[in-house]
Amino acid sequence: MTVVGMSFTKINIEKKKPAKGKLNIKNNIAIRDVKQTDLSLGNVKEQGLKFIFEYTSNYSPDVAEINIVGEVLFLTDEKTAKETEKNWKDEKKIAKKLVRPVLNSALTKSNIQAIMLSKEINLPPPIPLPKVESKNQNYIR
Repeated sequence: MTVVGMSFTKINIEKKKPAKGKLNIKNNIAIRDVKQTDLSLGNVKEQGLKFIFEYTSNYSPDVAEINIVGEVLFLTDEKTAKETEKNWKDEKKIAKKLVRPVLNSALTKSNIQAIMLSKEINLPPPIPLPKVESKNQNYIR
């Protein structure tokens, strides 16, 4: 069981007004749908799952929004694929052992894409970036 691919199907960014003062940026990622799918690996067809996700970054107060929709392909056995799809349709639940790698994969690529998009329309990045700090203001080692 492993993530074998990921792609974006929709990318939207809207800047409603210039970013001024203190901004509150809220990020969210959620699974929107789960479907069984056949994955072709060379000449062999394997059973898999397609997880459709949506990532959003909201800049408040009402400054901008980044919206990314995509798919994560997950290779698994037929039994797990059937159980997962059924649990999703019945209860909108996914086993932790599956959802963790799927969301981590989607979140990593979505965060990178959101940072690049924010730069294009002069917004601060949606996630804090690392900064260099030193105790002695005169020298950095």
